[in-house]
Amino acid sequence: MPEPQAFDAQNARRFTHPEPFVVRDAVERALAEDLGPFGDLSAALLDATYTTTARFVAREAGVIAGVSCAEETLHQVDPALRSDWNCDEGARVEAAATLGTVHGSLESVLIAERTALNFLGHLSGIATLTDLHQQRCGDTARVWDTRKTTPGLRSLEKAAVRCGGGLNHRGSLSDWIMIKDNHLMGMSITSGVARARELWPARTVHVECDRPEQLHEALLAVVDAVLLDNMDPAMLRECVAIVDEHQSSGGRRPLLEASGGVTLDTISEIAQTGVDFISVGAITNSAPVLDIGLDIDEPATADGGS
Repeated sequence: MPEPQAFDAQNARRFTHPEPFVVRDAVERALAEDLGPFGDLSAALLDATYTTTARFVAREAGVIAGVSCAEETLHQVDPALRSDWNCDEGARVEAAATLGTVHGSLESVLIAERTALNFLGHLSGIATLTDLHQQRCGDTARVWDTRKTTPGLRSLEKAAVRCGGGLNHRGSLSDWIMIKDNHLMGMSITSGVARARELWPARTVHVECDRPEQLHEALLAVVDAVLLDNMDPAMLRECVAIVDEHQSSGGRRPLLEASGGVTLDTISEIAQTGVDFISVGAITNSAPVLDIGLDIDEPATADGGS
């Protein structure tokens, strides 16, 4: 059997980049929204022979995501546009850093500008906020995202979370079984886990618990992961101790996730309780846009002129 590959730069790039077909589809939909039905009426006023060079510039420090979407936007608007990027997905940049340059038709650059910047700013904002949360956790726990994402952009936003050093929770309802409080209105933890094992024996079974009594039942049902919901740090520590005692007695230790009301002010203390993951909906549904602009450095000139 071959040795496992080291997590080198190339593997890291594969980890942070969204799938190309997802990028193509998202960009196509965004451009259709921005250009329909008659195209860019303002850009059409320009002389079609004019060319320019422009720079994508970060106005503030952050972690970059969405480069592949910006590049795809340029390509779909005009395959003749030439771009050169100084950074890749997941790069840390300082304010005033030039992320990349584009050269070609002034009309095409202006048509692509807002869509490219929308992707870059939104996804970089997610990556930057994820990075801030993960820094507060240190090496003690990992930040998990949620399904609280923009409809139609989930794969891109989850890739941005990875750019910021976070990890992905479920991508969809079909990824694994998650028995939450509302499911328990119609079944018990024990019966729900048994039914899940019967119907989908190879799937992860994840159960939400909001009190220690439910955790005891989940451990006896041999779940794969437990969501400890809306618990304060003292109760989280109590639950971690319960799981540690269960494991020392020969029981299986599930992954432990803390969730509910997590902020930058509280995440560090939560991480110190001994949980494995902390899920934070805010990193995808409330991330501020990272301020990125497109600066035109060269005045427009007729193609071939100076």
